[in-house]
Amino acid sequence: MFQPPTRRRVLSLTAGAAATATPLIASGPPAQAAPAGSLAEAAARALPAQPTWAVRPFGLDQVTLGGGVFRAKRDLMLDYARAYPSDRILAVFRANAGLDTRGARPPGGWETADGNLRGHYGGHFLTLIAQAYADTREAALKSKLDYLITALGECQQALAEHGDPKPSHAGYLAAYPETQFILLESYTTYPTIWAPYYTCHKIMRGLLDAYTLAGNQQALTIAAKMGDWVHSRLGRLPKAQLERMWSIYIAGEYGGMNEVMTDLYALTGRPEHLAAARCFDNTTLLNACAEDRDVLEGKHANQHIPQFTGYLRLFDHTGDETYAAAARNFWGMVEGSRTYALGGTGQGEMFRARGAIAATLDDKNAETCATYNMLKLSRQLFFHEPDPAYMDYYERSLTNHILASRRDTPSTDSPEVTYFVGMGPGVRRGYGNTGTCCGGTGMENHTKYQDSVYFRSADGNTLYVNLYLASTLRWPERGLVIEQTGDYPAEGVRTLTFREGGGRLAVKLRIPSWATTGVTVTVNGAPQGGRAVPGTYLTLNRNWRRGDRIRLSTPYRLHIERALDDPTVQSLFYGPLLLTAQSPEQQFRTFSFYKDFTLRGDLADAIKPASRPLHFTTHNLTLAPFHLGNDAPYHAYFKRSEPVIVFGTADSGVPNHARPDGQTFLDALWQQAPFPTSAPFVRAVRTLADRWLSENLFTRTERDRVITAANNADLRR
Repeated sequence: MFQPPTRRRVLSLTAGAAATATPLIASGPPAQAAPAGSLAEAAARALPAQPTWAVRPFGLDQVTLGGGVFRAKRDLMLDYARAYPSDRILAVFRANAGLDTRGARPPGGWETADGNLRGHYGGHFLTLIAQAYADTREAALKSKLDYLITALGECQQALAEHGDPKPSHAGYLAAYPETQFILLESYTTYPTIWAPYYTCHKIMRGLLDAYTLAGNQQALTIAAKMGDWVHSRLGRLPKAQLERMWSIYIAGEYGGMNEVMTDLYALTGRPEHLAAARCFDNTTLLNACAEDRDVLEGKHANQHIPQFTGYLRLFDHTGDETYAAAARNFWGMVEGSRTYALGGTGQGEMFRARGAIAATLDDKNAETCATYNMLKLSRQLFFHEPDPAYMDYYERSLTNHILASRRDTPSTDSPEVTYFVGMGPGVRRGYGNTGTCCGGTGMENHTKYQDSVYFRSADGNTLYVNLYLASTLRWPERGLVIEQTGDYPAEGVRTLTFREGGGRLAVKLRIPSWATTGVTVTVNGAPQGGRAVPGTYLTLNRNWRRGDRIRLSTPYRLHIERALDDPTVQSLFYGPLLLTAQSPEQQFRTFSFYKDFTLRGDLADAIKPASRPLHFTTHNLTLAPFHLGNDAPYHAYFKRSEPVIVFGTADSGVPNHARPDGQTFLDALWQQAPFPTSAPFVRAVRTLADRWLSENLFTRTERDRVITAANNADLRR
């Protein structure tokens, strides 16, 4: 079957041109002192919370990262944000508007003088700088952002006054002529054109972030004019024409245009902006997902994921339940059934069949853009329904994919982030991606780690602690400053301390779904009642005082996860951390563990700690946490082989027969562990062997040999 070329393939063909980029150019005028800006002023600019939201976020400027690997990765991206020249970002915009490019050359990759996606990277760069400023309040970052916005305003004005060709509307702003948009309306396909509205979305999103996060009023003015232009083009087109446009592979990819147009409407109140947002309804897919019909196989993953975040925003402002149902159901079609161990999705940018995990492992899994957008969708869904499953997914993907997607080395001329993250045997991560889609979202990923650590209830009486990143929350409406300390993801112990303020507050602590052993919660050293059930929130409701301390311990334990389509293909975790076997071998490694189990039935019997923290050894291989950003070859999955029923040194010689669902005798037995003594272990073996006999999975002789081996086994060590 013909597979359309991926944009990654196009990038590889043009890599040579990118390598010839000019040296760094000065990035604009000297930095000026930025206005301090209070939290209240920032909140006034933020997108308004909706009445439909049960939960509200805190601003990036209200949560400060503490020490640890997340801040270290963020700091690498901040160095890039500070150093990368603004004039290189602006070069393609100025050239299109007929303005002086000041000797600067475009960044490269897809962001070239003739690239059909040029301008998208500049939009991401705006968001990068806006997020970085909201986080750090560095005057130089604000000055840099203002310089970029002023220049884009000049480009928009120049295009309106003497564009060649002149745009159809004075609000047009892009790094190429309006031709791509016109060709899309006659159903021109990729790669003749790329994704014009995708590029438009990135620019508009960056502008709105510059306004909401950094207070640049001109950015909102430019974005509003762009929104007027979008409405002028699409508002006149028949619905059937729009639907056909959005169904075209790549060319019809519009990113989150429905989201950004709805956000623009929330800020301007202009009905034409909301009307334009609804022009992006991809009705066939929208209706299928609203009806919970899974039609995702063969569709471009990142073309469609952000559409559903936009549908949720449209639900917020229209009340149309179709939008909300589609978003909820779509998330369920992707999470789990199409999600690899690291939290990413897709093979070669495409959705594959539901449950096809083992069958799709190669070097082109898990496009990083797709995870970026799944996190945005999960976050928005949580606002409406605070289901801990959304945050379990968020933690997995943030820790194992996004954190791993930034190389652990400095660079001021490349974002050093991943595109695909292969899950096949012996693959390596490739870093760089200047000018690509994942290079753009990658710049954003590492400057907003704190955006979902804490949420608050709509009435302000409840604090949700979703993620366990070292951080400090400032909640001025409640007069609270709460500091979270700990070394996540290196350990599962964290402390929350009320540094300022107090009063009655319900604190909801997320108990991760992987925390199945020994969770403890104390307040000021006193154990707290209530069950800490994995996959739920534990609520502490009391009158808090300054100095109060909550300590939550979620011990890490080794555990495996099985691929849905082949239970013998497995991945290995230590608490929330995906562990990968370090090996360049191109075939699956085969692991056996049950023969080493003691009565406690723990993988720690078979997998031993190595000298480095969070590293282990098994089968003469080193297991390393995946979030370390290097290019060492790895195996994220292995083949599990337990062919014979063996208990320590007692070998029954009986094949480890499996049920039709793939569960073997040893799987079923060790699920019942730990066993306090040998006697209950032998009883469990006998009961299960009788069941296997009754299901014709054992002969009478096999049943007896298994029980004899259990009686002879010594598993007490």
